Parts: sequence; C-alpha cells; structure tokens
Amino acid sequence: MGVIVLADVRTTTEQEIVAEWAASSYPGVDVRRLGEVDFAALDPETMLVPARVVWLPPVRKGERRVALADAIVLSNPRRPPAFRQQAIRRLGQDRVRVVEGVPATVADLGARYGTQQAEGESFASFVGMQASLSAERAELELVGTRYKVPRLVAEQISSSARFQAAAAQLAADLGRSASSVAQEATEKMGTFVATQSRLVQDVFTSTFSGLYERAWTVSADLDTLGRLRTLNKSNSLVFLPSHRSYVDTLILASVLHDHDFPQNLVLGGDNLAFWPMGSIARRAGTIFIRRKFGSDPVYKFAMRSYLSFIVEKHFNLEWYIEGGRSRTGKLRPPMLGLLAYVADAVEALDDGDVMLVPTSIVYDQLPEIAAMARESAGGAKTPEDLKWLFKYARAQREYRGEARVRFGEPISLRTALDEAGTGRARLEKVAFRVMDEINAATPISATSLAGFALLGAEDRAYTAREIEEILAPLLTYIDARKLPGPDPSLCRGLGLLTTLSELTDAGVLDTFDGGPEQVWSIAPDNHAVAAYYRNGALHHFVDRAIVELGMLALADGKPTPSDGLLAAGQAEALRTRDLLKFEFFFPPKEEFLHRLGQEMDLISADWRTRRPTVEWVYDTLFASAGMLLARRSLQTFFDAQYVVATHLAKLGSVDVDKDTVLADCLGLGRQLAMQGLVKMDSVSRELYDAAYRLADNQGAIAGESDDAVQAARRAWLDDVQELRSRLTRLAAIEAEQAAANRREDNR
Repeated sequence: MGVIVLADVRTTTEQEIVAEWAASSYPGVDVRRLGEVDFAALDPETMLVPARVVWLPPVRKGERRVALADAIVLSNPRRPPAFRQQAIRRLGQDRVRVVEGVPATVADLGARYGTQQAEGESFASFVGMQASLSAERAELELVGTRYKVPRLVAEQISSSARFQAAAAQLAADLGRSASSVAQEATEKMGTFVATQSRLVQDVFTSTFSGLYERAWTVSADLDTLGRLRTLNKSNSLVFLPSHRSYVDTLILASVLHDHDFPQNLVLGGDNLAFWPMGSIARRAGTIFIRRKFGSDPVYKFAMRSYLSFIVEKHFNLEWYIEGGRSRTGKLRPPMLGLLAYVADAVEALDDGDVMLVPTSIVYDQLPEIAAMARESAGGAKTPEDLKWLFKYARAQREYRGEARVRFGEPISLRTALDEAGTGRARLEKVAFRVMDEINAATPISATSLAGFALLGAEDRAYTAREIEEILAPLLTYIDARKLPGPDPSLCRGLGLLTTLSELTDAGVLDTFDGGPEQVWSIAPDNHAVAAYYRNGALHHFVDRAIVELGMLALADGKPTPSDGLLAAGQAEALRTRDLLKFEFFFPPKEEFLHRLGQEMDLISADWRTRRPTVEWVYDTLFASAGMLLARRSLQTFFDAQYVVATHLAKLGSVDVDKDTVLADCLGLGRQLAMQGLVKMDSVSRELYDAAYRLADNQGAIAGESDDAVQAARRAWLDDVQELRSRLTRLAAIEAEQAAANRREDNR
C-alpha cells in the first residue's frame, strides 16, 4: 500500500516545510500539492495524508494572538505573505508547525464521494475539499478550540447531494429549473454566510472589547461554565441570551473566549451590517440576516441549508430569541423562525441534536435605556450607522457597575421537541421553556430593587430610611426563595446611598437635600427608565403577587371555598395568570399551581389546615404587609390593560386598526397618568401592544359578531377594574401597617 502526502500549501516555502516534515515522518513517500494528483491512476488502497503549515503569532503578554498593530500594517501573522515566510522560518522557528490530518485511502474517499457529493462534482474536487477540512481540524487542535471556524462553507453546502435534492424539490414547487434555484440560493447564502478570519477574530475581540471594558465589570457563573465546556465536547451549544444592549454579544463573547469556548456564530439583524462594521463583524462570526424573509422561499431555503450545515458540523450558535432589545426590561415574546429552522435541521439528521443554553445578561446601569424608553413611549428609533456607532462608543466611557452573565439549565432540543408533542404550539412550548430558564437564571440587581421601591404605591420622594424599610423584607423574601439576589450591603446603609447616588448621577433619580433628611424621587419623564430597571427582576415576584390577589378574591367570596384554600384559589390564580400571559412567561399549569403552594408556605405555615375566612385572610395579609409585592409588581401592567380596555370599550365600532389604537392609547394613557389615575410608567407602546394581543386573544378585537366583541371588551374591562381595586386595597393594607410601625417606633 503506497502513501502520498497531500500538501495543502500556498507558497514554495510552505511546500519545502511540508517536504522536510514528510521526509522525517514518512521517509520515501511522495509529497504533492492538492490538485496535482491523478487519482484515477492510483491504487485504491493508496493512503492519502493531508498536511498543512500553520503559522503562529508571536507571544504577546503570555499568549499567541494577533494585535491591532498587525491589522493596521496589513500583516496577518497567521497567514504571512510569501516574501516574509523564509525570515519567520529562520528567526522564529517556534512559530512554524506542520499539522497532519486524518489519513484516508482512495477507496474510502470514493465510497464517501458516492453518497455525499452532488452529481457533476469531480472526485478530485471532493478529495481536495476533504483534505483541506481534515487539515483544518488538525490545525484547530493546535491553535485551540476558541479558533474553531467553518471554512469552505458555501462550497460544501452547494455541492452536497442533499442541497441539490432539496433545491430540485423547491424548484418543482415554484415551477422553475433546479439549476436556477440552486444558483439563486447559493448567491443568497453568500450574503449572510460568516466568512470567519482568525485575524479579524483576534482584532475584533481585542479592539471592540473597549466598548464595554471601561463601562462594566463582567462576572459569570464559573461552575456552570465548567459544565457547559464539558457538554460542548460532545454537543453543539446554541446560546439564547436575553437582549438588553448592543454590547450583549461582545460581553458574552468575552466570557466564552476567556474560558476557551469556540467562538459562536452569531445571528443578527442586517440593520447592523453597515460599513465598515458589517464586513468586520461578518469575518468575526456574525451572520447578518433579513429581519423578515417569509415571502422569499429561496432565501428561506438558503438559510435552512446553512443552519443544517452548522448543526451537522457541531458549530456553536447564538441568537437573540426575543428578536430585538427589550424596551421594558422584561423578556419580549420569543421569535420562533430561527428556532424552527434549527429544529428542522435536528430532525432531518438521524442523530442530530443541539443543546439550547438559556442565557441571561443584565447590567447595573445601561445608558441606552433612555432611548429605548422614548421609543416605547412613541418616539422614533435612531437609525444605526457609523455616526451612531461613534456616539454609542463615547457613551461607554463612564463606569456603570457590573454586567452579569448567567446560564440556565441546558435543554436538549430533540428531547424538548419530543416532550412538546405535535401541533402548532410545539415550538412555542420549547421557546417558553427557554424563556422560563432565562428568567430563573436572571440575577436581581440593587438598581432593580431601588426602582422597585421608588416606583411604589405613591408617586413621591422617599428617604433612604424609607427605602431601606421597603427593601429589608424584600431581601428576606429573596433569601427565603433562594433567588439570585444582589449583595445585601448595596440595599442598606452606605451601600444603599451608593446605589441611589449612581442612579442619580445617571439621571434616573432626582434628589433633594435642603431639608432635615435627603430624599430621592423618580426624575421627571424618567419613570419608564426606572421601570426598566425594576422590570428586570419582576418575574421573580409575580407568583407571590398572584397569590396575594387570590387571597383577596377569597375574602370577597370569589370563588367559594369548598375544598380548602389552594383548591378554592386555583381558578382565580389561573384567571389572573391568563390576564398576564402576554407579559410574563409561566410554566405549565401543574407546575404553576405547585409554585403557588410554595408561596403560600412562606405566607402562612398552617394554611393547608386553615379555613379561609375573611378575618383570617386580612390578618394574614396584614401580618405580611411589609412583604406584599402585588402592588409594586403588577400595578403597571393592569394600568396599561385598563387604558386599552377603556379605549376599546368606548369605541362605537368593532373594526379597529392596531396602530391607530396604540397611538390613541398613548394619548389616553398620558392624560390618565397626569390625572393620577394610572401610573406614569404604564404609558408604553410595548405594554399597550401586549394588552392589545390579550384583547385579541379574548375576542375583544374580532369575533363571531359585533355584539360578542363588545361584550368581550366590557368583560375584560370589568376584570381589569376588579384587579386594580384589589391592588388598591393591598396598598391600603401596606399603608396601615406602615403607620402602625411608625406609631410603635414613636413610643
């Protein structure tokens, strides 16, 4: 059996280096460049050994990495020009290595060619591609997994038998020729395939990290990262982060890079593909895609083919399942399109699977919140361009606290799909499970709790002592629930003053110190900004808030208690959950009710054996007054629903235009907020949009008849008014308890 070394080389110097290596490793064998072999003339048992020269950067600060200076002088130490290679070889022998790919016989390659390659592709081209890929994998073992990048992507995809067969099927559906569809799909693939470069990857990481390094200290959960790194050895990871800032991608990339993960391929909107960022980011692993492409079947086919390739080749992916940055601080509804494509890819492969990694990224302070709040209140979105980028970069020069990266429990996509059953809601169930895990992993910041306290039952100023009194029982609750809370020292004493000072410096709060005690309040027109910080933690408190509302329902005799407190309150709790389902992500019914039982355990240890009398309900709520969360957690959302429900109920016609309704509600909401009838932070297009979707879900937008629609609108308004009334009563209980505490303190 003969042996031939296939030299995957670019220059004469590289050919000499491989020849010297082969003379030592395989004495007497032929060394030939790719493309110089007549495979038809070879014995089928001839062994082909791919080999490649790897050029390493010099050691800088203990690590081999390309520097920005290399890019400025148009030099790539990983791919030096021919005229510099001899000098590097002579002066820096440690920078020159030869790697060997996995050998294969001509017969083995012929068998693979018959099953994998599309008709019309030559055997020589197939062998050349396989040799390059094998050498690439060997190079990866040398340079490290963080530099795992897909190469020859378009060539591999478009030349595969699977791609050609799928293109032919689509062509038949469209009434076109298979060749024209395949060509168009390949061309469209070229608009979004990430052409990664290790040079750009290094420079991108070192240069654009400046967009966040001065602004935030980044922390991550090291234990979870260790488990993910082990999991990544045998599985592709799909990171699905929450999306609050343009720097989310950079911060997550830095965390993964520092812990030796291969760089993710990041799916992003083509609105950020402007020059020069677009070409740089694409070479650093960003896949820019159209925001909407449902009406272009060939584009969909190209995207599906690309994602199938990524899944099959075990590259890591990342995209923002919310589709865009949160405008309210809460998670937005998941977008299912990309998840559907990855699910198709997994199910199309016999043993295909990926591990979904729910990822939470939160910030102590975020300067872009003010702009997003203005957009949510009806303002125009600033277009992203080079001028915008420079302005954004300048805004990151001030220190803004900590950025925390946390990971939820990884989810096998194949298993999750099997458990979700069939039907249209299948992907939605998987996505909601991801969102629930993101929420569970999201840490509560001190700035979130400060916003929670100041956006209280009354729109007024608070002293530090009053804020501390609000937060003390909340910290106790966080500890009892074992929630990922903040450092308690930042919520009391000098630490609290520091937190309030940071929010004041950021313009979120106003302060007055001309009296005996310094007081803080929400700065004018910044209620939505304060609410953004608060909302990032609210999902941790929603179950407790629903329990509190349910207890008042029991006191009202709704529903009639017959089989114990939990059974009596289940219907009311589920009704409240139904009204909030477009605002928060809830687990399946049984798990949700189980969580409510755990919340009741914290409120009253003996509730399971108690008869829920009116007196018992009020005594229990009064005893828990310092830890009542419903008013501060849910008032904003029921206020927003009240505005939309009131507007719809007053319309004489059932024929409505959504954009018109939302615009009218912004005006009505501002009026009611100025009158003190709703909270100022409820005036939000995002919240009204969620309320509109709820109205549609309840038949208050369109239905079997005009009468049915009008009845649904009135019923919804009645429900919202009832819940707002209960929130007012809970506020009264809190105020009564606070007054009693003050009287006790004054004795």
